[in-house]
Amino acid sequence: MERTTCCVVGGGPAGMVLGLLLARCGVPVTVLEKHGDFLRDFRGDTVHPSTLSLLDDLGLGERFARLPQRHVHTVQLPIGRDGTRLTVGRFDTLPGRYKYIAMVPQWDLLNLLADEGRNELDFDLRMSTEAISLLHEDGRVAGVRYRTPDGTVGELRAALNVACDGRGSLARQLPELRLRQFRCPMDAWWFRLPRSPQDPEGLVGNAGDRFLTAMIDRGDYWQCAVMIPKGTDAERRAAGLDRFRGQFADTAPWLGERVHALRSWDQVQLLDVRLDRLRHWHLPGLLCIGDAAHAMSPIFGIGINLAVQDAVAAARHLAAPLMTDTVTSADLRRVQRRRWPTAAATQALQRLAHAKIISPVLAGTVSADAAQPAPRVVRAIMATPGLSRLPGYFFAYGAVRERPPPAARR
Repeated sequence: MERTTCCVVGGGPAGMVLGLLLARCGVPVTVLEKHGDFLRDFRGDTVHPSTLSLLDDLGLGERFARLPQRHVHTVQLPIGRDGTRLTVGRFDTLPGRYKYIAMVPQWDLLNLLADEGRNELDFDLRMSTEAISLLHEDGRVAGVRYRTPDGTVGELRAALNVACDGRGSLARQLPELRLRQFRCPMDAWWFRLPRSPQDPEGLVGNAGDRFLTAMIDRGDYWQCAVMIPKGTDAERRAAGLDRFRGQFADTAPWLGERVHALRSWDQVQLLDVRLDRLRHWHLPGLLCIGDAAHAMSPIFGIGINLAVQDAVAAARHLAAPLMTDTVTSADLRRVQRRRWPTAAATQALQRLAHAKIISPVLAGTVSADAAQPAPRVVRAIMATPGLSRLPGYFFAYGAVRERPPPAARR
Protein backbone atom coordinates (compact mmCIF):
# COMPACT_ATOMS: atom_id res chain seq x y z
CA MET A 1 0.00 0.00 0.00
CA GLU A 2 1.33 3.41 -1.02
CA ARG A 3 0.21 6.94 -0.24
CA THR A 4 0.25 10.29 -2.00
CA THR A 5 -1.61 13.55 -1.54
CA CYS A 6 -3.26 13.66 -4.98
CA CYS A 7 -3.68 10.73 -7.35
CA VAL A 8 -4.39 11.77 -10.94
CA VAL A 9 -5.82 8.98 -13.08
CA GLY A 10 -4.97 9.54 -16.74
CA GLY A 11 -1.96 11.19 -18.35
CA GLY A 12 -3.82 13.18 -20.99
CA PRO A 13 -3.73 16.98 -21.25
CA ALA A 14 -5.90 17.55 -18.16
CA GLY A 15 -4.02 15.06 -16.01
CA MET A 16 -0.56 16.26 -17.02
CA VAL A 17 -1.43 19.94 -16.54
CA LEU A 18 -3.05 19.32 -13.16
CA GLY A 19 -0.12 17.21 -12.00
CA LEU A 20 2.44 19.82 -13.04
CA LEU A 21 0.55 22.74 -11.48
CA LEU A 22 0.01 21.00 -8.14
CA ALA A 23 3.61 19.75 -7.97
CA ARG A 24 4.90 23.27 -8.55
CA CYS A 25 2.71 24.39 -5.64
CA GLY A 26 4.37 21.78 -3.41
CA VAL A 27 1.59 19.17 -3.48
CA PRO A 28 2.84 15.55 -3.87
CA VAL A 29 1.13 14.21 -7.01
CA THR A 30 1.16 10.78 -8.66
CA VAL A 31 -0.10 10.56 -12.26
CA LEU A 32 -1.09 7.09 -13.48
CA GLU A 33 -0.99 6.57 -17.26
CA LYS A 34 -1.92 3.14 -18.59
CA HIS A 35 0.11 3.41 -21.83
CA GLY A 36 3.86 3.20 -22.09
CA ASP A 37 4.12 6.38 -24.21
CA PHE A 38 1.96 9.14 -25.67
CA LEU A 39 2.33 8.08 -29.32
CA ARG A 40 -1.27 7.54 -30.38
CA ASP A 41 -2.88 8.97 -33.50
CA PHE A 42 -6.19 10.73 -33.85
CA ARG A 43 -6.45 12.47 -30.52
CA GLY A 44 -7.38 16.10 -29.93
CA ASP A 45 -4.56 18.12 -31.45
CA THR A 46 -5.94 21.67 -31.33
CA VAL A 47 -4.17 24.01 -28.90
CA HIS A 48 -6.29 27.12 -28.40
CA PRO A 49 -5.15 30.56 -27.18
CA SER A 50 -6.23 29.67 -23.61
CA THR A 51 -3.70 26.81 -23.55
CA LEU A 52 -1.05 28.81 -25.41
CA SER A 53 -1.32 31.57 -22.80
CA LEU A 54 -1.10 28.99 -20.03
CA LEU A 55 2.14 27.62 -21.49
CA ASP A 56 3.53 31.17 -21.41
CA ASP A 57 2.52 31.48 -17.74
CA LEU A 58 4.36 28.22 -17.03
CA GLY A 59 7.52 29.32 -18.82
CA LEU A 60 7.00 26.76 -21.59
CA GLY A 61 5.85 29.04 -24.42
CA GLU A 62 9.19 29.22 -26.23
CA ARG A 63 9.72 25.47 -26.11
CA PHE A 64 6.20 24.87 -27.41
CA ALA A 65 6.74 27.37 -30.24
CA ARG A 66 9.65 25.26 -31.50
CA LEU A 67 7.39 22.24 -32.04
CA PRO A 68 6.23 21.59 -35.64
CA GLN A 69 2.78 23.14 -35.99
CA ARG A 70 0.22 24.75 -38.26
CA HIS A 71 -1.96 27.74 -37.39
CA VAL A 72 -5.71 28.14 -37.96
CA HIS A 73 -7.20 31.64 -37.86
CA THR A 74 -10.93 30.92 -38.20
CA VAL A 75 -13.42 28.26 -37.14
CA GLN A 76 -15.52 27.14 -40.10
CA LEU A 77 -18.12 24.45 -40.72
CA PRO A 78 -18.90 22.99 -44.16
CA ILE A 79 -22.61 23.48 -44.83
CA GLY A 80 -22.98 22.49 -48.46
CA ARG A 81 -21.71 19.95 -50.97
CA ASP A 82 -20.66 22.83 -53.23
CA GLY A 83 -17.84 23.70 -50.82
CA THR A 84 -19.70 26.47 -48.99
CA ARG A 85 -18.42 27.04 -45.46
CA LEU A 86 -19.88 28.94 -42.53
CA THR A 87 -17.45 30.99 -40.44
CA VAL A 88 -18.53 30.68 -36.82
CA GLY A 89 -15.49 32.24 -35.17
CA ARG A 90 -12.57 34.52 -36.01
CA PHE A 91 -9.41 35.01 -33.97
CA ASP A 92 -7.89 38.09 -35.64
CA THR A 93 -9.64 40.43 -33.18
CA LEU A 94 -8.63 38.57 -30.03
CA PRO A 95 -6.75 40.49 -27.35
CA GLY A 96 -3.25 39.37 -26.52
CA ARG A 97 -0.50 37.60 -28.40
CA TYR A 98 -2.29 34.53 -29.77
CA LYS A 99 -4.73 35.08 -32.61
CA TYR A 100 -4.82 31.50 -33.88
CA ILE A 101 -5.28 27.85 -32.96
CA ALA A 102 -2.07 25.82 -33.08
CA MET A 103 -2.38 22.35 -34.63
CA VAL A 104 0.19 20.20 -32.82
CA PRO A 105 0.28 16.41 -32.35
CA GLN A 106 -0.95 15.77 -28.84
CA TRP A 107 2.00 13.53 -28.03
CA ASP A 108 4.37 16.50 -28.51
CA LEU A 109 2.39 18.57 -26.00
CA LEU A 110 2.24 15.71 -23.50
CA ASN A 111 5.96 14.97 -23.81
CA LEU A 112 6.69 18.64 -23.15
CA LEU A 113 4.56 18.61 -19.99
CA ALA A 114 6.03 15.28 -18.84
CA ASP A 115 9.59 16.50 -19.28
CA GLU A 116 8.84 19.63 -17.27
CA GLY A 117 7.04 17.63 -14.58
CA ARG A 118 10.10 15.43 -14.04
CA ASN A 119 11.95 18.55 -12.88
CA GLU A 120 9.59 18.80 -9.89
CA LEU A 121 10.37 16.81 -6.73
CA ASP A 122 6.64 16.33 -5.98
CA PHE A 123 5.72 15.04 -9.46
CA ASP A 124 5.58 11.27 -9.96
CA LEU A 125 4.53 10.07 -13.42
CA ARG A 126 3.99 6.32 -13.71
CA MET A 127 3.68 5.11 -17.26
CA SER A 128 2.28 1.66 -18.13
CA THR A 129 0.28 1.77 -14.89
CA GLU A 130 -3.47 1.23 -15.32
CA ALA A 131 -6.01 2.16 -12.67
CA ILE A 132 -8.39 -0.81 -12.51
CA SER A 133 -10.75 0.14 -9.65
CA LEU A 134 -11.47 2.79 -7.06
CA LEU A 135 -10.91 2.16 -3.37
CA HIS A 136 -13.78 3.12 -1.05
CA GLU A 137 -13.37 3.63 2.67
CA ASP A 138 -15.62 5.27 5.29
CA GLY A 139 -17.96 6.75 2.69
CA ARG A 140 -15.28 8.31 0.50
CA VAL A 141 -13.02 7.42 -2.42
CA ALA A 142 -9.74 6.68 -0.68
CA GLY A 143 -7.52 5.78 -3.64
CA VAL A 144 -7.15 3.45 -6.60
CA ARG A 145 -6.09 -0.10 -7.30
CA TYR A 146 -3.64 -0.29 -10.20
CA ARG A 147 -1.94 -2.91 -12.39
CA THR A 148 1.47 -2.84 -14.07
CA PRO A 149 2.45 -4.68 -17.31
CA ASP A 150 3.92 -7.64 -15.41
CA GLY A 151 0.56 -8.24 -13.74
CA THR A 152 1.50 -6.76 -10.37
CA VAL A 153 -1.50 -5.22 -8.58
CA GLY A 154 -1.01 -2.46 -6.04
CA GLU A 155 -3.00 0.12 -4.10
CA LEU A 156 -2.36 3.84 -3.97
CA ARG A 157 -4.14 5.82 -1.24
CA ALA A 158 -4.67 9.56 -1.69
CA ALA A 159 -6.36 12.47 0.03
CA LEU A 160 -7.88 13.38 -3.34
CA ASN A 161 -8.31 11.30 -6.50
CA VAL A 162 -8.91 13.14 -9.77
CA ALA A 163 -10.41 11.29 -12.73
CA CYS A 164 -8.78 12.55 -15.93
CA ASP A 165 -9.21 9.29 -17.80
CA GLY A 166 -11.75 10.44 -20.37
CA ARG A 167 -15.14 9.14 -21.41
CA GLY A 168 -14.17 5.61 -20.34
CA SER A 169 -13.39 6.76 -16.81
CA LEU A 170 -13.77 4.40 -13.87
CA ALA A 171 -15.62 7.17 -12.07
CA ARG A 172 -18.39 7.22 -14.66
CA GLN A 173 -19.54 3.83 -13.40
CA LEU A 174 -20.63 5.44 -10.12
CA PRO A 175 -24.41 6.00 -10.26
CA GLU A 176 -24.20 8.85 -7.74
CA LEU A 177 -22.56 11.07 -10.36
CA ARG A 178 -25.64 10.76 -12.64
CA LEU A 179 -24.53 10.79 -16.26
CA ARG A 180 -26.75 12.84 -18.59
CA GLN A 181 -26.54 11.92 -22.29
CA PHE A 182 -27.48 14.00 -25.33
CA ARG A 183 -28.42 12.73 -28.78
CA CYS A 184 -25.46 12.69 -31.15
CA PRO A 185 -26.07 12.26 -34.92
CA MET A 186 -22.66 11.04 -36.01
CA ASP A 187 -19.61 8.87 -35.53
CA ALA A 188 -16.16 9.66 -36.93
CA TRP A 189 -13.63 7.86 -39.08
CA TRP A 190 -9.96 8.83 -38.72
CA PHE A 191 -7.17 8.07 -41.17
CA ARG A 192 -4.11 9.56 -42.89
CA LEU A 193 -3.43 10.56 -46.50
CA PRO A 194 -0.21 11.94 -48.04
CA ARG A 195 0.09 15.70 -48.42
CA SER A 196 1.71 17.61 -51.28
CA PRO A 197 3.32 21.08 -50.95
CA GLN A 198 0.80 22.36 -53.53
CA ASP A 199 -2.18 21.41 -51.35
CA PRO A 200 -4.23 23.90 -49.33
CA GLU A 201 -2.89 24.68 -45.86
CA GLY A 202 -4.37 24.58 -42.38
CA LEU A 203 -7.78 23.04 -41.75
CA VAL A 204 -9.80 22.02 -44.83
CA GLY A 205 -13.38 20.77 -44.65
CA ASN A 206 -16.14 19.83 -47.06
CA ALA A 207 -19.40 17.94 -47.33
CA GLY A 208 -19.86 14.69 -49.27
CA ASP A 209 -22.61 12.15 -49.77
CA ARG A 210 -24.02 11.86 -46.25
CA PHE A 211 -20.66 12.60 -44.65
CA LEU A 212 -18.56 15.60 -43.63
CA THR A 213 -14.80 15.83 -43.91
CA ALA A 214 -12.20 17.71 -41.91
CA MET A 215 -8.57 17.51 -43.04
CA ILE A 216 -5.83 18.74 -40.72
CA ASP A 217 -2.57 19.83 -42.31
CA ARG A 218 0.30 17.93 -40.64
CA GLY A 219 3.04 19.04 -43.03
CA ASP A 220 3.82 15.83 -44.89
CA TYR A 221 0.40 14.19 -44.39
CA TRP A 222 -3.26 14.98 -43.85
CA GLN A 223 -4.99 13.81 -40.70
CA CYS A 224 -8.47 13.17 -42.05
CA ALA A 225 -11.75 12.95 -40.18
CA VAL A 226 -15.01 11.87 -41.79
CA MET A 227 -18.29 12.28 -39.93
CA ILE A 228 -20.79 9.55 -40.84
CA PRO A 229 -24.37 8.98 -39.61
CA LYS A 230 -24.44 7.42 -36.16
CA GLY A 231 -24.31 3.64 -36.19
CA THR A 232 -23.57 3.25 -39.94
CA ASP A 233 -19.93 2.14 -39.64
CA ALA A 234 -20.57 -1.55 -40.48
CA GLU A 235 -22.98 -0.73 -43.32
CA ARG A 236 -20.56 1.70 -44.97
CA ARG A 237 -17.58 -0.62 -44.66
CA ALA A 238 -19.65 -3.40 -46.24
CA ALA A 239 -20.28 -1.12 -49.24
CA GLY A 240 -16.58 -1.34 -50.02
CA LEU A 241 -13.45 0.75 -49.74
CA ASP A 242 -13.51 1.65 -53.45
CA ARG A 243 -16.86 3.34 -53.08
CA PHE A 244 -15.67 5.38 -50.09
CA ARG A 245 -12.44 6.39 -51.83
CA GLY A 246 -14.48 7.59 -54.80
CA GLN A 247 -16.84 9.61 -52.61
CA PHE A 248 -13.96 11.15 -50.71
CA ALA A 249 -12.13 12.03 -53.93
CA ASP A 250 -15.28 13.82 -55.14
CA THR A 251 -15.18 16.12 -52.10
CA ALA A 252 -11.43 16.84 -52.48
CA PRO A 253 -10.57 16.36 -56.17
CA TRP A 254 -7.18 18.06 -55.68
CA LEU A 255 -6.02 14.93 -53.83
CA GLY A 256 -5.95 13.02 -57.11
CA GLU A 257 -4.73 9.44 -56.86
CA ARG A 258 -3.54 9.89 -53.27
CA VAL A 259 -6.86 8.55 -52.00
CA HIS A 260 -5.53 5.12 -53.02
CA ALA A 261 -2.98 5.36 -50.21
CA LEU A 262 -5.96 4.15 -48.19
CA ARG A 263 -5.52 0.45 -49.00
CA SER A 264 -7.42 -1.26 -46.20
CA TRP A 265 -10.20 -0.60 -43.73
CA ASP A 266 -7.60 -1.40 -41.06
CA GLN A 267 -6.21 2.09 -41.71
CA VAL A 268 -9.57 3.64 -40.75
CA GLN A 269 -10.26 4.00 -37.04
CA LEU A 270 -13.78 4.50 -35.68
CA LEU A 271 -14.55 7.03 -32.95
CA ASP A 272 -17.87 6.47 -31.19
CA VAL A 273 -18.83 10.13 -30.79
CA ARG A 274 -20.60 10.97 -27.55
CA LEU A 275 -21.98 14.11 -25.99
CA ASP A 276 -22.76 13.85 -22.29
CA ARG A 277 -22.16 15.45 -18.91
CA LEU A 278 -22.13 14.35 -15.29
CA ARG A 279 -24.66 16.12 -13.10
CA HIS A 280 -22.26 15.79 -10.17
CA TRP A 281 -18.52 16.02 -10.84
CA HIS A 282 -17.42 15.04 -7.36
CA LEU A 283 -17.85 12.79 -4.33
CA PRO A 284 -15.87 12.85 -1.09
CA GLY A 285 -12.30 12.10 -2.12
CA LEU A 286 -13.07 12.21 -5.89
CA LEU A 287 -13.20 14.89 -8.59
CA CYS A 288 -13.88 14.41 -12.32
CA ILE A 289 -12.61 16.89 -14.91
CA GLY A 290 -12.21 16.97 -18.69
CA ASP A 291 -13.95 14.28 -20.71
CA ALA A 292 -14.48 12.28 -17.52
CA ALA A 293 -16.90 15.04 -16.46
CA HIS A 294 -18.19 16.17 -19.86
CA ALA A 295 -17.55 14.22 -23.08
CA MET A 296 -17.49 16.61 -26.03
CA SER A 297 -18.34 16.23 -29.69
CA PRO A 298 -15.37 16.82 -32.04
CA ILE A 299 -17.27 19.81 -33.46
CA PHE A 300 -15.13 22.98 -33.02
CA GLY A 301 -12.21 20.84 -31.73
CA ILE A 302 -12.48 22.39 -28.28
CA GLY A 303 -12.50 19.39 -25.94
CA ILE A 304 -8.77 19.31 -25.14
CA ASN A 305 -8.75 22.98 -24.15
CA LEU A 306 -11.81 22.68 -21.92
CA ALA A 307 -10.05 19.81 -20.15
CA VAL A 308 -6.89 21.87 -19.66
CA GLN A 309 -8.89 24.80 -18.29
CA ASP A 310 -10.68 22.42 -15.90
CA ALA A 311 -7.25 21.38 -14.63
CA VAL A 312 -6.12 24.98 -14.16
CA ALA A 313 -9.25 25.84 -12.17
CA ALA A 314 -8.90 22.69 -10.07
CA ALA A 315 -5.28 23.49 -9.24
CA ARG A 316 -6.09 27.06 -8.26
CA HIS A 317 -8.97 26.05 -5.97
CA LEU A 318 -7.42 22.92 -4.45
CA ALA A 319 -3.67 23.52 -4.08
CA ALA A 320 -3.98 25.27 -0.71
CA PRO A 321 -6.40 22.80 0.94
CA LEU A 322 -4.35 19.88 -0.39
CA MET A 323 -1.25 21.31 1.25
CA THR A 324 -3.03 21.35 4.62
CA ASP A 325 -4.98 18.11 4.04
CA THR A 326 -8.28 19.96 4.44
CA VAL A 327 -10.01 19.34 1.09
CA THR A 328 -13.78 19.36 1.60
CA SER A 329 -16.80 18.72 -0.60
CA ALA A 330 -17.29 22.48 -0.68
CA ASP A 331 -13.86 22.89 -2.30
CA LEU A 332 -14.72 20.32 -4.96
CA ARG A 333 -18.12 21.92 -5.51
CA ARG A 334 -16.41 25.25 -6.23
CA VAL A 335 -14.46 23.66 -9.07
CA GLN A 336 -17.64 22.35 -10.69
CA ARG A 337 -19.45 25.67 -10.26
CA ARG A 338 -16.54 27.46 -11.87
CA ARG A 339 -16.28 25.16 -14.89
CA TRP A 340 -19.88 24.04 -15.44
CA PRO A 341 -21.01 27.18 -17.37
CA THR A 342 -18.32 26.79 -20.04
CA ALA A 343 -18.95 23.05 -20.43
CA ALA A 344 -22.72 23.49 -20.64
CA ALA A 345 -22.51 26.44 -23.06
CA THR A 346 -20.08 24.60 -25.32
CA GLN A 347 -22.28 21.52 -25.43
CA ALA A 348 -25.29 23.73 -26.20
CA LEU A 349 -23.43 25.17 -29.21
CA GLN A 350 -22.42 21.69 -30.33
CA ARG A 351 -26.01 20.48 -30.06
CA LEU A 352 -27.12 23.45 -32.17
CA ALA A 353 -24.50 22.61 -34.80
CA HIS A 354 -25.59 18.95 -34.70
CA ALA A 355 -29.24 19.83 -35.25
CA LYS A 356 -28.97 22.65 -37.78
CA ILE A 357 -25.85 21.77 -39.80
CA ILE A 358 -24.52 18.26 -39.19
CA SER A 359 -27.79 16.30 -39.20
CA PRO A 360 -29.13 17.77 -42.50
CA VAL A 361 -25.87 16.96 -44.30
CA LEU A 362 -25.68 13.44 -42.90
CA ALA A 363 -29.36 12.84 -43.69
CA GLY A 364 -28.76 13.83 -47.32
CA THR A 365 -31.24 16.72 -47.25
CA VAL A 366 -28.64 19.26 -48.46
CA SER A 367 -28.58 19.41 -52.25
CA ALA A 368 -25.33 19.08 -54.14
CA ASP A 369 -25.54 22.63 -55.54
CA ALA A 370 -26.79 24.50 -52.46
CA ALA A 371 -25.73 25.14 -48.92
CA GLN A 372 -27.76 24.57 -45.80
CA PRO A 373 -28.91 27.98 -44.48
CA ALA A 374 -27.04 29.00 -41.37
CA PRO A 375 -29.06 29.12 -38.14
CA ARG A 376 -30.70 32.52 -37.69
CA VAL A 377 -28.94 33.22 -34.40
CA VAL A 378 -25.52 32.51 -35.97
CA ARG A 379 -26.24 34.82 -38.92
CA ALA A 380 -27.34 37.59 -36.55
CA ILE A 381 -24.24 37.29 -34.36
CA MET A 382 -21.77 37.20 -37.25
CA ALA A 383 -23.47 40.19 -38.95
CA THR A 384 -23.30 42.42 -35.84
CA PRO A 385 -19.89 44.14 -35.47
CA GLY A 386 -19.78 44.04 -31.68
CA LEU A 387 -21.23 40.56 -31.28
CA SER A 388 -19.19 38.98 -34.08
CA ARG A 389 -16.13 38.95 -31.81
CA LEU A 390 -17.83 36.89 -29.10
CA PRO A 391 -17.73 33.43 -30.78
CA GLY A 392 -14.00 33.75 -31.46
CA TYR A 393 -13.31 34.75 -27.86
CA PHE A 394 -15.49 31.91 -26.57
CA PHE A 395 -13.69 29.32 -28.70
CA ALA A 396 -10.36 30.77 -27.60
CA TYR A 397 -10.93 31.11 -23.85
CA GLY A 398 -14.33 29.69 -22.91
CA ALA A 399 -16.97 31.44 -20.82
CA VAL A 400 -14.37 32.33 -18.18
CA ARG A 401 -10.62 32.64 -18.51
CA GLU A 402 -8.58 30.56 -16.08
CA ARG A 403 -5.25 31.53 -14.54
CA PRO A 404 -2.83 29.12 -12.84
CA PRO A 405 -1.94 29.45 -9.15
CA PRO A 406 0.81 32.07 -8.64
CA ALA A 407 3.17 29.46 -7.19
CA ALA A 408 3.02 27.47 -10.45
CA ARG A 409 3.99 30.33 -12.73
CA ARG A 410 7.45 30.88 -14.12
